[in-house]
This record gives sequence, C-alpha cells and structure tokens, in this order.
Amino acid sequence: MVIKEITEIDVHKEELSSLFQSIVAEGASMNYLHPMSKETALSYWNSVLSEQVKLFIGLTDGQIAGTVQLHYSDKENGRHRAEIAKLMTSTKARRKGVARKLLQHAEQAAKADGKTLLLLDTEKEGPANLLYQSEGYVLFGEVPDFAQDAFGTFLAGNFYYKLLK
Repeated sequence: MVIKEITEIDVHKEELSSLFQSIVAEGASMNYLHPMSKETALSYWNSVLSEQVKLFIGLTDGQIAGTVQLHYSDKENGRHRAEIAKLMTSTKARRKGVARKLLQHAEQAAKADGKTLLLLDTEKEGPANLLYQSEGYVLFGEVPDFAQDAFGTFLAGNFYYKLLK
C-alpha cells in the first residue's frame, strides 16, 4: 500500500465520495446519516481541505483502500495538538492492516509537524477501539448518547489521547 497526502481534492473526490457513502451505508455515522447522497459526500470532500486539515489516502493497486485526516488545532494554546478524524477503510481492504498503517502514518506526520498530543473519538462498541488501544491510545472518557449511528440510533462515544514522543 502507498500512502500519500492529498492537497488537491478534484482528482480523488469521486472515489472518496463513493468510499464515504459505503462507510455510512454500513452503519458508521462519521457525522452523517444514511442514506448519504452523492451530493452530500461530494460537498463534504469539496470543503475538507484547509490550513488545519491534512488528508492522507492509502492506495492499493491504484484504488483508494482507506483514508485518514489530521485536524490541527487553530487555538493559540493548542497548537501542540491534533485530532485523528475520518479513518475509513474500504470493505475490500478490511483486515489487511490498512487502518493501522494510515493511523501510524498520520501520527508520524503530526510528529514531524511538531505535534505532541493526538486526540480522537469513536463509537464505544465499535471495532476501532481495539486498533486504537493496540496503538497506545489511552481511553480518557465515555459520553452516553454522544452521536447517532448512520441509522439514527444514539450511541456512546469513547474518547482517546496519545502523547507523541
């Protein structure tokens, strides 16, 4: 798998939109409800890049296998931290280490940019918890009814941090 940073969205937005729609259709809310229209997915990707957001994709055989984002804090007293966001893996690429490699790549990019603290949240009962814990993220809280899944059911959220050394 090749991981690269995307700084221009137009080349990849159709494929990213399809990935996003399929992830939501499988039940991951990612802040959106099912059914996610193509227009909604395209609108999201058209607006995602900024000074505070880095977007990485993982390519396998020229196809997007997954994606992850780093959201850098724009707060004057928070420039040392970033949030891991929208870690997605295509159905075909699951259980092949794609999410782990993307997460590790995002961590290294954050570290190279001088970040010393990473934060993230995920569904309490979701499979991503095992990945985050195995990569050294520390659970620091749980919020009941934090977000709805893609079908409208309220779910608890787990919150993690990791200090980069």
